[in-house]
Amino acid sequence: MRTMSYATAVLAVSLLAWPAAAQSVDPPAAKPMSPGMMDHSGHDMGAMPAMGADPDDPVAAALAAINRRMHRDMNIPSTGNPDRDFVTAMIPHHQGAVDMAKLVIGFGSDPEIRRLAEAVITAQEAEIAMMQAWLAKQPQ
Repeated sequence: MRTMSYATAVLAVSLLAWPAAAQSVDPPAAKPMSPGMMDHSGHDMGAMPAMGADPDDPVAAALAAINRRMHRDMNIPSTGNPDRDFVTAMIPHHQGAVDMAKLVIGFGSDPEIRRLAEAVITAQEAEIAMMQAWLAKQPQ
């Protein structure tokens, strides 16, 4: 695995956060979620270091930040419309996959995984665009 400076890792996390913020969808005010429905609040993925990872590893820190943001953004209130709720939660889920793929492209070394990451980015970005267009057509 390539090593990088702390400053490079902070820059990588910042750059990865920008597209997610630009593509976030504000769900309409809604009734509270049913217990267990799309509630990711108990998943403190960012507090969990990668298996065997050095806690000072900037790539592991970037991955943890991506996971925290993804799980936070997936924690949406239920609107009572399962289609809308699914799409609203899946957008940050897909964005998390895109962000992870960009991280592995930047710092991974395996050509097969790089091709997988590139395919993930292409597929997930197309699906994000489709879901955003679908949400835009739905009545508020």
